[in-house]
Amino acid sequence: MTEPTAKPAGEPSQVSRCDHAPEARLNPNVRGLRPSSTLAINERSDKLRRQGRTIFAMGLGQSPFPVPGPVVEALRRNAFQKDYLPVQGLPELREAVAAHHRREFGIATTGDHVLIGPGSKELMFLLQLVFAGDLLVPTPTWVSYAPQARIIGRQVRWLPTSASNGWRVNADQLDAACRADPDRPRLLILNYPSNPTGTTYDTDGLAAIAAVAHRYSLIVLSDEIYGKLHHHGRHDSIVPLYPEGTIFSGGLSKWCGAGGWRLGLFVFPECLDWLRDAMTAVASETFTSTSAPIQHAAVRAFADDPEIERYLQLVRRVLAALGRHVARQLEEAGVQVRAPQGGFYLFPDFSAKAGALRSRGITTSVELCERLLEDTGVAILPGRDFGRPDEELTVRIAYVNFDGGRALEAARALSSDAAVGNDFLRSHCGEVLEAVQRVAVWINRRPGLDRVVQD
Repeated sequence: MTEPTAKPAGEPSQVSRCDHAPEARLNPNVRGLRPSSTLAINERSDKLRRQGRTIFAMGLGQSPFPVPGPVVEALRRNAFQKDYLPVQGLPELREAVAAHHRREFGIATTGDHVLIGPGSKELMFLLQLVFAGDLLVPTPTWVSYAPQARIIGRQVRWLPTSASNGWRVNADQLDAACRADPDRPRLLILNYPSNPTGTTYDTDGLAAIAAVAHRYSLIVLSDEIYGKLHHHGRHDSIVPLYPEGTIFSGGLSKWCGAGGWRLGLFVFPECLDWLRDAMTAVASETFTSTSAPIQHAAVRAFADDPEIERYLQLVRRVLAALGRHVARQLEEAGVQVRAPQGGFYLFPDFSAKAGALRSRGITTSVELCERLLEDTGVAILPGRDFGRPDEELTVRIAYVNFDGGRALEAARALSSDAAVGNDFLRSHCGEVLEAVQRVAVWINRRPGLDRVVQD
């Protein structure tokens, strides 16, 4: 019997090189953390397509429209820009954002109060990192607020809403969450028009929330990344109603179709400059500064430009018509859903079909989405990912899987008073309509006939 060859002293074995007990070495706050569901569903959809499946990707909320021509041209002209920019952002861009803010909201602000970052998501993370307080988050909510809080170790207080009140938190509910401990530092996150519901707030609702925020000295993070995509161009903001305590969050990803450019912004009131300064200090030790060519190009995006305003008008017309049509398709199939008011999302509730779904072995929103993907090829996200109870049969649909450039040009050819009708939607947004039709047919099929569409 051959004796094993002894390893030279000090040489690690093959086993020991990988024997690191990885879970024990992870920060407890990130153990078990999964990739963002909105990004994961996109990668999964791509993988299924490569396997030959016909997939309708309605999971990732990415604008289908091209970046406006003047902004693309500005990026082309500034491709040579290579220097590190100030951590807080390019001064010309911060002034352009401030001027835009004054036009939109009538709030006196300057570029000194603007912070530019590589996406608003990164700025939100830094805000939670530097602010020592709890989060108040209405649900359903965007998928990354709570995971960011978990990574940092912040406490999250959920404020559940319902379809009956338009998925909006109300002032009484907010007051009840603060009343028992009125002096506790808190950060309220409002996102409107909402991801995932597509609904928004009116001035009266925001004024009531602002009054409660003032009473308890809350800091409000007003995530208005979809504000310019209000379907009728009538977005209301809480900024002028609670200016001393509201941080405005925006960027280029949604209204400008430039998600991959990664440019976000915060606008602070003067009395919260201490938060801006703390975030800037942390930014200097992390991302340093946002891409120089992108910042230079963004100056044009925030200019008072008729061509960009015309672009927005066309985008809103298409999204408004498509959102109404999709909501109507689902309602006709017996699914509860509120028509969207902005952005490009719907948040249907399949609870009316709970009995039939249970007979098919489906009792949770995750199971619902898994079966829809398997049986119809439609990729959407479960309500659980947006802070809803697992047994609630809600889902988010991002109706963005169409050629936005082609739809934009067709809308440009319409007269100003012409409706974006069903023929237009069938011609230019047909994949969305087909996907929702598959869902409508599937939800009303008898058990045993689930796979209604074959590739």
